[in-house]
Amino acid sequence: MIKKIVTGSILIAAVILVVGLYYTHKSQSPDTAKLNSFFNALSAHNKNMGSLTISSNGKVVYQKTIGYSQVNDSIKRPTTVKTKYRIGSISKMFTAVMVFQLIEEGKLNLATPLSTYYPQLPNAAKITISEMLDHRSGLYNFTSDTLYSSYETKPQSEAAMLSVMEKEKPAFEPDAKAEYSNTNFVLLGYIIEKITGKPYPEALKERITSKIGLTDTYYGGKINPANNEAYSYSYQGEWKQEPETDMSIPGGAGALVSTPTDLVKFIEALFAGKLISQSSLNQMKTMRDNFGMAMFIMPFDDKKSYGHSGGIDGFSSMLSYFPEEGLAISYISNGAVYSTNDVMIAALNIYFKKPFTNPEFKTITLKTTDLDKYLGNYNSTQMPLKIRVTKNNATLIVQATGQRPFALDPLGDDKFAFTRGAITIQFDPQIGEFTVFQGDKTYLYRKIK
Repeated sequence: MIKKIVTGSILIAAVILVVGLYYTHKSQSPDTAKLNSFFNALSAHNKNMGSLTISSNGKVVYQKTIGYSQVNDSIKRPTTVKTKYRIGSISKMFTAVMVFQLIEEGKLNLATPLSTYYPQLPNAAKITISEMLDHRSGLYNFTSDTLYSSYETKPQSEAAMLSVMEKEKPAFEPDAKAEYSNTNFVLLGYIIEKITGKPYPEALKERITSKIGLTDTYYGGKINPANNEAYSYSYQGEWKQEPETDMSIPGGAGALVSTPTDLVKFIEALFAGKLISQSSLNQMKTMRDNFGMAMFIMPFDDKKSYGHSGGIDGFSSMLSYFPEEGLAISYISNGAVYSTNDVMIAALNIYFKKPFTNPEFKTITLKTTDLDKYLGNYNSTQMPLKIRVTKNNATLIVQATGQRPFALDPLGDDKFAFTRGAITIQFDPQIGEFTVFQGDKTYLYRKIK
């Protein structure tokens, strides 16, 4: 299975080889009918909206779009292969490429301390560019702060963002361990601007997008549907539009807009040596504590791919490249009930002709009164954040302190899921408790009397 790279719990945070150059891989024809059947089922049951592209040896062999880029009131704008989405943390790969380009030009070094540019930040003299790239800096992840939701939709200057970062205590000592932090890549984006003397969007265009012909990839702004840009949604009996993060905030950590077609073209160019050297690429894909430099290993069955996932607002995305197979695949969703990770697993099962049966999408219908036994405020001895459980008609809503609310899908027997975040919640209404399951972690919450 693809290992989902969790860039931050929804409840606690605001998420290689030259062999491809020398060997010809045999292209594989995907089972188009089976892929279409799976994606059509997702669309018919309102389980997902988005776009997929699969490329084999540099040639697109399958594309599919489902759902709408805009679905508000009387407007229903279907997605197309030219629909552009916010890609969240996949942006970090672009930032890392530009950092390595600057290193190759002798303008930066992996050992350069953060204090060279931002001496006022905690532990700046002990933190290196290398440790920022592979999340070993200990810089606190600013999107985890309870105040984040108070400003995430408002424009922020570099000075304002630095003020936020300066106040946060380090999560750990530099290089002690690896822990995902968006702070690292926002700062790396600023450093790129300082060294090049150009705004990040301009540096991105000059160094990557214009160089390899990415016509639909750029630094995002306010979403513009007239420019084929998708809004994001959550499903609450119908698709509800999500608020927009102001893109001045995620910057080099998550502000890019793209398409799956451009993303597979980007990762193919990266592995083909068109953007950075093989030595730099080897640095990116070297794992320490399961973290590379803006790259993760994403296994599927007995195969190994490299890539990144992303999540911002209601958008979720994945990009993956299998060097041995010469396969690139990307899926971007602007509305997910059935998780993006599971969509990728299904598409790869079908592509590699593994046994696969379309999931049964069972609809469990609850009355609004059925939800009353779950409502209330809960806290946990394991987590500092309180959680409020409310309802919107027949939809159960969960909101952690300082975070946006999100809707849960009923699974039956007092169990609910937030599939986009790979979270399952099991209630025990008799004693006023629920348990949160995410990956291999569990958190017990009790109702506040």
